[in-house]
Amino acid sequence: MTGLSIAWAVAEFISDKEKCGAKTLFATHYHELTELEEKLEGIKNYSIAVKEKGEDIIFLRKIVRGGTDESYGIHVARLAGVPKLVTKKADEILRSLERKNILTGQSQEKQDKKQVEGQFDLYNYKLAEIAHEVDKINLNELTPIDALNTLVKIKEKMK
Repeated sequence: MTGLSIAWAVAEFISDKEKCGAKTLFATHYHELTELEEKLEGIKNYSIAVKEKGEDIIFLRKIVRGGTDESYGIHVARLAGVPKLVTKKADEILRSLERKNILTGQSQEKQDKKQVEGQFDLYNYKLAEIAHEVDKINLNELTPIDALNTLVKIKEKMK
């Protein structure tokens, strides 16, 4: 959240005509910053148009009005030549983080407020870890006894 808070403060400073007021192109991956358009005068959101084709993303080289609901950082990393092993792991981590938010029913901001500074929310970590393990299970190769044993392990981890 530190990066988001810095980006937010910088965007506010740049847009304030008395403090800076510069015309600036501000590129960021923080979706939360799209809210600034409604809160501060002079801020406008634009994004690059994309076309999704299965797992692939095609950047259309066209700038359109408004923000985006998606983050394409991992796709950009692939285009930039980041090793497949790294981008594959990034995909796994992203799914785990998204699952963590879904399982707790909270936004990241609410999770951050809930957590005591310097402590790690162990329960949410366990849920994300378990969800990641379930993701790796190949149901086509799982015998009924393996499924039962897996369920027992998951229940033990939840304790």
